[in-house]
Amino acid sequence: MQCPLLYRFRVIDRLPEKPSAAATRGTLVHAVLERLFDAPAGERTAPRAKSLIPGQWDRLRESRPEVTELFADDPEGERLAGWLAEAERLVERWFTLEDPTRLEPAERELFVEAELESGLRLRGIIDRVDVAPTGEVRIVDYKTGKAPRPEYAEGALFQMKFYALVVWRLKRVVPRRLQLVYLGSGDVLTYDPVPADLERVERKLHALWEAIRQATETGNWRPRPTKLCGWCDHQARCPEFGGTPPPYPLPVGTPGSGTV
Repeated sequence: MQCPLLYRFRVIDRLPEKPSAAATRGTLVHAVLERLFDAPAGERTAPRAKSLIPGQWDRLRESRPEVTELFADDPEGERLAGWLAEAERLVERWFTLEDPTRLEPAERELFVEAELESGLRLRGIIDRVDVAPTGEVRIVDYKTGKAPRPEYAEGALFQMKFYALVVWRLKRVVPRRLQLVYLGSGDVLTYDPVPADLERVERKLHALWEAIRQATETGNWRPRPTKLCGWCDHQARCPEFGGTPPPYPLPVGTPGSGTV
């Protein structure tokens, strides 16, 4: 949806990308908020959450050594200290938005997978699933950036509706609430879906998959310029910036031929 050519570079060519300081901090904060719920409810405090940051940063470096490149030119550790301090601020802000002492998540970092009647398989990882005593389900996702302007809220909710669709197809239960927690700006965006919403998402996913299938068979992946291009690692390979994509690694057929 963001850029077909970027999809090709990431999924088909599997071109490497440099780690991003913002994305890596998001991964770190997510890990801290997940691990905090290991503690008894009364011990889920902001100081305890912040104390988890060094250990989770060590684990992240062990599992993804490439993130150490972010601070390779920071011998005194000043940039790293500032980066970790920002992670602390994001974690602290979460406590102004939710009270973890009153939450007992049913699931954390939940991998979900469902196959639609068409055979299209959907997969995702949900940050948190809360289940009320009445059985109502809330899907929660943490965002370390700022909340979008109202006119862009629908795009932000698409991911959440995707998760809701997968849960609906798996459990035959429509989640009662979808909740986006924006730690960067201190906003909480909620939406209560109905089956018609999720049916529209399902139709959109089928249309997207058909576009992916056709592009895969023809090799025709077009760039879609947006403001996000400034953060893209593949400008040197992108025609929008005078670059040339690498040779297409798959056989080229015609749509419907089944050649991939």
